[in-house]
Amino acid sequence: MAEWASKQSAAEDMIPLVGRLYRNNEVLLTVYGRSLLNKSVNGIIKAHRYARHFDGTELDMDETLRLVTALDGLNLGPCRIDLGRMAAGFRNSGGDDVEAYLREQLSEVVDAVDREQSKPQDVVLYGFGRIGRLLARILVDRAGGTNMRLRAIVVRRGGDNDIVKRASLLRRDSVHGKFDGNIVVDEENSTICANGVLIQVIYSDDPSSVDYTKYGIDNAIVVDNTGRWRDEEGLGKHLKCPGVAKVLLTAPGKGEIKNVVYGVNSHDITAEDTILSAASCTTNAITPVLKVLNDEFGVRNGHVETVHSFTNDQNLIDNFHKGSRRGRAAGLNMVLTETGAAKAVAKALPELKGKLSGNAIRVPTPNVSMAILNLNLGRETTVDELNTFLRETSLNSELRNQIDYIASPEVVSTDFVGSKRAGIVDGLATIVDGDRAVVYVWYDNEFGYSCQVVRCIADMAGIDTPAFPKRS
Repeated sequence: MAEWASKQSAAEDMIPLVGRLYRNNEVLLTVYGRSLLNKSVNGIIKAHRYARHFDGTELDMDETLRLVTALDGLNLGPCRIDLGRMAAGFRNSGGDDVEAYLREQLSEVVDAVDREQSKPQDVVLYGFGRIGRLLARILVDRAGGTNMRLRAIVVRRGGDNDIVKRASLLRRDSVHGKFDGNIVVDEENSTICANGVLIQVIYSDDPSSVDYTKYGIDNAIVVDNTGRWRDEEGLGKHLKCPGVAKVLLTAPGKGEIKNVVYGVNSHDITAEDTILSAASCTTNAITPVLKVLNDEFGVRNGHVETVHSFTNDQNLIDNFHKGSRRGRAAGLNMVLTETGAAKAVAKALPELKGKLSGNAIRVPTPNVSMAILNLNLGRETTVDELNTFLRETSLNSELRNQIDYIASPEVVSTDFVGSKRAGIVDGLATIVDGDRAVVYVWYDNEFGYSCQVVRCIADMAGIDTPAFPKRS
């Protein structure tokens, strides 16, 4: 108990420092990729325990508190700092002057807090469904420490009390829980204020009819999460509106629209791109895993079977539906249906074009899905080799924000609600027989995908926050 009390005390001292660095300096502190922002005392202790996957032992709370205290006095400019890796680097340096070490490692952002800040990027959500509301939550949560500002949502009016109902859906969510903060509705001015972020609610049935400059919105990125328009002609209507610079679709794009899986082909985003697609939740979940497996072992061909939670596209009870089988009651049936995810992988990973087939089974759960990758590899391997590779990839590779790894005999789908990764490999389910492998990938098809969308928005906006310590 004495040891636990000491950890609690250190965490309690750390919380205001973490918050102040984020709000005042736009410095986000993490422990091996796990954010400390807005974490409880137990959450911070748990993040320090997570370090054992890297260092073989828990991260010492007093050690990181010493680092954070020193960081608070450096007048840092915007950046991301991994305390786990920074602490390991300091230990390996053999020195004892924490401030001197941090000044050296962070030299490009030390004493940069007063530098001129660029104008925040205006973001508009066109549509306010499952993905739209989660995007709003993420953008509001990060408003104090990123250069993105949610300025408006655009919806079709659903009734006289439309804005109250929209705010209620943002405030409460049956899957993701209550909104963390305060929401105030101003019906007269059609605004929702969420944790100090003033969001204009705009009513429109036509994406080309809104003048955003009337609301002080300029050079905005419009995130179309309605799914109604998927080609350049339809999405191009947004670009006709005053105040709009770019459009991002939260569904697979048609024609020549770039389908971006952040971390895999996000380097293809250019300043000239005005319409992009963030692909689908399933494509984002499987493409990073397929990429690293293809790079390491080679993928000759394979089949992707998606076990996917039901969506609003299906019927609650049996009724007419233009799609095959989707008219049957979603809460009572497993529904075999089609998915374009396997083919969509090729848009982000051209080397796998024509090598994958795919199908989907919709199941009676509201969120978290699973993709089963049945692959014929380019060489023989073992369960241990393949899992070790995927685990290491999830910890130390450039795709560590997209791929997670777990090896627990107890986890089920609800354990992955709220995961920020695009996909989580279930190591205990992996099957290998020579050059044939079956890999199971969980994914929060709502929140995990929304995190990928926000990463795309930041890239489109040219927001590049340096991360420390730098990798050699």
